[in-house]
Amino acid sequence: MSELVDEEAKGLLSRGVDVQSVMPAVVEIVNEVQERGDRALADLTERFDGVRIGKVRVGKDEIEKAGDQVPEKLKKALEIALENIAAFHHQELDRDLWMTETSPGVMAGQMVVPLDSVGAYVPGGRAAYPSSALMTVVPAKVAGVERVIVCTPPGKEGKVNPITLVAAEMAGADEIYRVGGVQAVAAMAFGTESIRPVQKIVGPGNIYVTAAKLLLRSTVEIDMPAGPSEVLIIADYTAEPEVLASDMIAQAEHDPQSISVLVTDDEDLAIATRAEVEKQAKETARWEIVKESLEKAAILVAGSMEEAISFSNSFAPEHLEIIVRDPMTVLGEIRNAGSVFLGPYTPVAAGDYASGTNHVLPTSGYARAFSGLNVDAFVKKITVQKISKEGLSLLKDAITILAEAEGLDAHAESVRKRLVERKLEGV
Repeated sequence: MSELVDEEAKGLLSRGVDVQSVMPAVVEIVNEVQERGDRALADLTERFDGVRIGKVRVGKDEIEKAGDQVPEKLKKALEIALENIAAFHHQELDRDLWMTETSPGVMAGQMVVPLDSVGAYVPGGRAAYPSSALMTVVPAKVAGVERVIVCTPPGKEGKVNPITLVAAEMAGADEIYRVGGVQAVAAMAFGTESIRPVQKIVGPGNIYVTAAKLLLRSTVEIDMPAGPSEVLIIADYTAEPEVLASDMIAQAEHDPQSISVLVTDDEDLAIATRAEVEKQAKETARWEIVKESLEKAAILVAGSMEEAISFSNSFAPEHLEIIVRDPMTVLGEIRNAGSVFLGPYTPVAAGDYASGTNHVLPTSGYARAFSGLNVDAFVKKITVQKISKEGLSLLKDAITILAEAEGLDAHAESVRKRLVERKLEGV
């Protein structure tokens, strides 16, 4: 535990993802996929995942068999999550087309058009992440994307985890491929014999996947850079140490690089929470991961709630829990966060799985400028305008004066030509 001082704050605020350390290896893999296509995918999957794959695309038979392997209670949980995620993202939809009269005779508006194709990266291999399949595919389909593909690493036998397959199929994925890592990102960007390229790649991944997405951004658009998962909790005297500790440990079990931070204006709460963290951490099933992650954790004591809020805005957490007497008041002061969880009964785990909000979120301070994954990530917004002769007449002077001031005489002339009185032939 430490006081909220400059040295401590600087250490936490300077966190980031050092993609440059892995970039040489990423460049080599990307080039190999671009040059050798499917053969590179097979060789690289054998090298990094330890299995030799045949067909890259998962067939219908394998998807159907996966459905038989997944327990009904798990399917029901996926259905509940899917329904809530879809309901939430439907609320984000804009009007397909709107127009407004900006001045007499001048109609201007915006048309929303979904992307043609999107690639969803779903982590896998040693573990299954069906929630990531839901979180990436569902909003794309809600947005109206016609072709959504999923790339996910195969397991030991060269097959995709059945739970991930079921989730991707339920979410509406059009194609599923048994390939992961940098090679999957490269395949979705450039295309191979089996995989047609996409316009945008979304979804979480490790530092190599993140580096590949950043490297290929001139070829394919991406959702956002990603780093280790993180939570920051703002708490006051009303919070329970047992709950705060539980949430910090829940974050810590993600990955050894995950970050858990508590900021409170109550020193007694800070001391009690630290004791609870030490007690509960030893009881967790993923003790080795949690132990390493907690070495990066911090419990900070702020001089006031205002100072706690200010630190949170500077930190720009992926997940922000606000467990205080009046969370809505604190929420009004929040400017930077990926997703916010209000009150003692709103754990990050709810957003991770089933409340409906998306769990693909900006990390490493990117919440200062990036939003979490949402419907807007899967659409283009095209401006539209329609001007009458009278409307253009009213704008004539403003347009021509500004155009000529910029030395663009032809722009001005394109307006004048339209307003010249013409005598029709035969009249």
